[in-house]
Amino acid sequence: QVQLVESGGGLVQAGGSLRLSCTASGTILHISAMTWYRQAPGKQRELVASITSGAIPNYADSVKGRFTISRDSGKNTVFLQMNMLKPEDTGVYYCNARVTTTNLRTKDQWGQGTQVTVSS
Repeated sequence: QVQLVESGGGLVQAGGSLRLSCTASGTILHISAMTWYRQAPGKQRELVASITSGAIPNYADSVKGRFTISRDSGKNTVFLQMNMLKPEDTGVYYCNARVTTTNLRTKDQWGQGTQVTVSS
């Protein structure tokens, strides 16, 4: 069994910063891509940033230059540093990890989400 636990969300003023963390635990053999998604009220979930096992990042155009994704593979943890936050960044942020377990099954795992609210 694998669990993803996110932390670091909260309320911040526009222009401020937050750092999200997501740690995977359980019967993990390998984690390939780790991805942050977000979902604003009334909108579909969208990809924010992803990072490969080789630490190659990819960003949505809306966050390029403001957000930085990184990972500590030894700790099965991914981070999202969010700077220059805007009210439109508000939403629930979800962590996703493509996990291969010790019984050699590969599955996308999701965290429970963490709320980010940016006030204007």
